[in-house]
Amino acid sequence: MLFIVGAIIVIVSVIGGYLGVGGHLAVLWQPFEFVIIFGASVGAFLIANPKSILSRVGGAFSSMMKGSRYDRAAYLELLTLQYSLFKLAKSKGMLALESHVEKPLESSIFQKFPVFLADHHAVTFLCDYLRLLTLGTDNPHEVEALMDEELETHHAEQAQLSAAVLTMSDGMPALGIVAAVLGVIHTMGSITEPPEVLGHLIGGALVGTFLGVLLSYGFVGPIGNAIKNTYDAESKYLMCVKAGILAFMQGYAPAVAVEFARKSLLSNVRPSFYEVEEAVAALPPI
Repeated sequence: MLFIVGAIIVIVSVIGGYLGVGGHLAVLWQPFEFVIIFGASVGAFLIANPKSILSRVGGAFSSMMKGSRYDRAAYLELLTLQYSLFKLAKSKGMLALESHVEKPLESSIFQKFPVFLADHHAVTFLCDYLRLLTLGTDNPHEVEALMDEELETHHAEQAQLSAAVLTMSDGMPALGIVAAVLGVIHTMGSITEPPEVLGHLIGGALVGTFLGVLLSYGFVGPIGNAIKNTYDAESKYLMCVKAGILAFMQGYAPAVAVEFARKSLLSNVRPSFYEVEEAVAALPPI
């Protein structure tokens, strides 16, 4: 929704300002300039990126359009889930978690938290490290190093997508110049035409530069940044999982371990201490 609103504001502002100073809208209609710029940008994008990135671009764009799903309610659910799992392990032993982490979709605990359960990456991340605990892993420093390595790899994979789109954005102004130069070449072939015809041709050529800059800074660049922000929010969600698990491994009570996880969150999505306390108090007995 924000993408659509932003795109409308960009278009209305640029076109409205142009018309406001007496510009002629018909001059801006240069479809072949757009074909040169956008087509060359897509071609360069295909040349520059491996198939593994190209196959994920559609999903990245879809995630960007939907926006981050990690709001305050999602984090409150995550913290409550962590409390439930830690409390079970504390009261009945780590092996009590085994059936839940092996088949989370069938788990009576995980099923109470549908937002988390729908997040494949988060479910896999949490279950993988809880499984290590059930297997006897008890060194939090070694687990933290392993988590950091996995999170760094995950972040690098996501950064490839936003970087690819941003690189495409960086090239568009230059491709706009290419389109403009081709327009000038075409104009020079019509140098004997009257001034009104030459003026139209020169104006059309300059539209190439205009389109290249507009597409880069008005649309493609912001899309790349929006994809980056969406994936950064997912990384922060996994960091919250990490903070809770490490605190629990260090021997803290479930409520304290969850507080460690809560403190790792950004202020705009962080539930209050009392919100978490109320949520865990409302949990049915395990």
